[in-house]
Amino acid sequence: MIDISPSVMQFLLAFIVVGPLLGAAAALLPAPPGLKGKSPGQAVLRHGVTMTGAILIATIALTLGFDHSHPSKMQATTDISWIPALDVRIHLGIDGISLPLLVMTALLTFLCALYSYFKMPEGPSPKAFVALVLVLESGMLATFAVLDLLLFFLAFEMVLIPMYFLIARWGGDQRQAAAWKFILFTLLGSVVMLLGLLLIGLKSGTFDMVALATDNGRGLTTSVQVIAVLAIGLGLAVKTPMWPLHSWLPDAHTAAPTVGSVLLAGVLLKMGTYGFVRIALPITPDGMRTFAPYLAAFAVVGIIYGSLACLALTRKGAKGDLKRLIAYSSVGHMGFVLLGIASMTPTGVNGALFANIGHGLITGLLFFLVGALKDRYGTADLDTLAGATGAALYGRAPRLGGLLAFAAIASLGLPGLAGFWGEMLTMFGAFDPAEGLNRPAFLTFMVIAGVGTLLTAAYLLVVVRRVCMGVPQQQATEPKIADVQGYEFAAWTPLVALTVLAGLWPAVLLGLTDPAVQKLLAGGKS
Repeated sequence: MIDISPSVMQFLLAFIVVGPLLGAAAALLPAPPGLKGKSPGQAVLRHGVTMTGAILIATIALTLGFDHSHPSKMQATTDISWIPALDVRIHLGIDGISLPLLVMTALLTFLCALYSYFKMPEGPSPKAFVALVLVLESGMLATFAVLDLLLFFLAFEMVLIPMYFLIARWGGDQRQAAAWKFILFTLLGSVVMLLGLLLIGLKSGTFDMVALATDNGRGLTTSVQVIAVLAIGLGLAVKTPMWPLHSWLPDAHTAAPTVGSVLLAGVLLKMGTYGFVRIALPITPDGMRTFAPYLAAFAVVGIIYGSLACLALTRKGAKGDLKRLIAYSSVGHMGFVLLGIASMTPTGVNGALFANIGHGLITGLLFFLVGALKDRYGTADLDTLAGATGAALYGRAPRLGGLLAFAAIASLGLPGLAGFWGEMLTMFGAFDPAEGLNRPAFLTFMVIAGVGTLLTAAYLLVVVRRVCMGVPQQQATEPKIADVQGYEFAAWTPLVALTVLAGLWPAVLLGLTDPAVQKLLAGGKS
């Protein structure tokens, strides 16, 4: 920890949330201030790298100034009255739960901006692209920093429009249909969620998330909590995405440009599960206890369904798009996160938060790699890739093949990498759920989730065998392709390093999240 004054910490957090919006406005000017390039397009892309880099530096400074000895305490707080009649406040703050998500969001957005500077997606002018990415970043960061229910809803919705246009204008085949499906699903879920948030605020007399968490549902009747969790949970489940509300995700990922897929999987899916942890668990505990078994049941169905869908896509002749396969894998991985939350235990919730970060790093890397394969081969079709790579992606582009294999084994939960700890802890949480939950049911859910880990390993190893290894007889006839380029190395190395670091030293994350989770589940009491 570095001693940084509270006022500077407040400024840093405010800048992290608002700065990208200022950058988006500047990107739309005739020429981004202070930056030059060989062309206006290059200049605005450089502006995107500069702004997201500045936000990342501010986030790192905020992390260094964070009091790691008290991660359960809200820090860098700003609390200003906004709508006095409803007690709605501009309330910002971070604790050990939100800080890792804030850092991951800033990092992934910077890496996407850096990647786009060298490999801009095909589409309209870069100005709109950079502005949309910066607006998207502001909404994502604000979601993890705001402490007012209505501000949370606004930030939660703020990401929809920029992501819609990123898919619709810079996406691939079927992009218009995928973009419409994405926004209709998420908007309908959000309308229901808003009703639940309003119910909580009006019944309790405040929208302040810290005050509501401290009250721990004592000011809300059980029936109000049940209705609120049902409404809020539906909205959050769509964004997570939870089976069977997931059907927008494969289409969106398949059509989205590479950076859109990275941010969608790496951050947007985490906003739904973060809402369960920050709002549903501490504010409506009785309602969560009522729905926890159903949430766990849907979670494990999603784990099995996602894995079986991926296995089906790996079959020869199935015409399985590799981006679509990774999208279905996210349904399964996020099922583990939901299972941990449904256990309502510190172990399970910590596992869910760890799995969030692990999934963001690993799946972000996977989508970068698949985007690189699509750039080189013109397709992400698994049959085509397996035939084109022939003897070995290892032999034709060894670094690219090695990175794809690394990301795949990290995703299947190999011990020592980031994917392992989250899934293990969520199953431990299901093994001994919170008091009042049906333990035999949760033991069944744990066993089903365990089967899901085996299916996950199966489809990912098939992908590695088919794409990276191919048929040995073809090795001598296959020409070389471009291996990992310098800009790709710069964009992917941080994700590889953090995947290894989180796997070998899980205390880095758990030391932050555990005290905050303990306090959250205890009703705000330290």
